[in-house]
Amino acid sequence: MRYIFTFIIITLIFAKPIVASDRFFEVQSIDTMKYSRDVAREKMNDVSFDREIEAQIKNISETGATHVAISTPYDEEFLPFMKRWVTMARKYEIKVWFRGNLAGWERWFDYESIDRQTHIVNIKEFILNNPYLFEDGDIFTSCPECENGGPGDPRKNGDAVGHREFLINEYKVVKQAFNDINKKVTANYYSMNGDVAKLIMDRETTQKLDGVITVDHYVATPEQLAQDIDMYASSSGGKVVLGEWGAPIPDIHGNMSEDEQLAWIEEALRLLIPNPNVIGLNYWVNEGGSTALWREGEAQKAVSTITKFMRPNIVRGTIKDEPGRNINDVSVTSNLRSITASGSYVLPLVGNDIVTFEKKGYKKVVLASTGDGEETTRNIVMVKNSKNTWDRILEYFHKLFFA
Repeated sequence: MRYIFTFIIITLIFAKPIVASDRFFEVQSIDTMKYSRDVAREKMNDVSFDREIEAQIKNISETGATHVAISTPYDEEFLPFMKRWVTMARKYEIKVWFRGNLAGWERWFDYESIDRQTHIVNIKEFILNNPYLFEDGDIFTSCPECENGGPGDPRKNGDAVGHREFLINEYKVVKQAFNDINKKVTANYYSMNGDVAKLIMDRETTQKLDGVITVDHYVATPEQLAQDIDMYASSSGGKVVLGEWGAPIPDIHGNMSEDEQLAWIEEALRLLIPNPNVIGLNYWVNEGGSTALWREGEAQKAVSTITKFMRPNIVRGTIKDEPGRNINDVSVTSNLRSITASGSYVLPLVGNDIVTFEKKGYKKVVLASTGDGEETTRNIVMVKNSKNTWDRILEYFHKLFFA
């Protein structure tokens, strides 16, 4: 009898749980380009603009976004302005996705054009000279939509090979620079137009960019967005990040009411969340564009649906059998997410999602969600369809010692 009891205790203690993520995407970002880049020179010395920066960062943080995308140029002239945005992001405990560029690449603010090698050298210097700007968990895109500057668009100049080599070589340098300053910053989100991605991001290139393809992509319907994600993942062999997405773009969607914008975004997210190929997204833009989530500081209706998905309900708990042992390889499924869990689980939910727990040989367990914005603990006990003598012995001792 002593040996049976010892076995039970060991089984209960040493079973190892597998825990899933408590949000739908690794990266949930909202972009501030219209205010963090376009007015960088104009507002450089306007200290009152800090109130606008804070209001925008606060709004974004309250949606549950993991990152705020800041598009300030990386040149020394704009460093003071960038610091103001980064400082405010740190205040509200939100990570930064740096989506600026050297101004000369696209000749922003009348800077002189620069070539590829100059870009690599100057980007490296920017990182090494400003380590205080970065925190672990940040994202750094050294050349967003790179096809818009430098030697030009590889679809037009015939230099797809050179474009690939530039991205790969710069990524090596950038990754080493962050290693040198001892910061764990993701640096392989080289966003590009969808058609450019089809040309540039073959499997070899994607592999050399550590398996990620980042696409700035606007399409007419959520269904088309979801289909294109699968196409990019299949052709590149990588995971997909949406560097920009949103609605409405007038030339694509026409004009939308607030309700129509909300419905488009909600449908897109419901299609993207179950897709294992999507690891992150950056909504473009917070304010100042046709896709804006806020207008003059006032939240549009779409903010509520963005928040619902970025700050979901969380349900977590253990998964055990009647004798109290962890159960491995349980299929845990909600309306939007399916995971395999062992011993414990964490699952994000939206609204009145129903969660089911299934494993061959056990009766299915169904769990109802508990309302928006809540975190609950629900421990699951799964019952075998049929029990043998050993099962009944274990149940007896579990009740004896743990009831």
